[in-house]
Amino acid sequence: MCRNIRKLRQPGRRIPTNHELEDAALQFVRKISGYQKPSQINQEAFDEAVARIAQVSRELFRSLRPTRKAA
Repeated sequence: MCRNIRKLRQPGRRIPTNHELEDAALQFVRKISGYQKPSQINQEAFDEAVARIAQVSRELFRSLRPTRKAA
């Protein structure tokens, strides 16, 4: 798994910033694609993947509801 991607959810705290979500999405796309920096011909696809993952992550954080710890 992507061990270097840090957890962004902090219970009881603010949702991650756009910058934090975009950084995490970039890290994820780099990991799964195997590209640290894609070739010019693949740059558009790479950037689109980062943007889409960041957007889905934003939606996820907006949808999460607080949970209660089990006693």
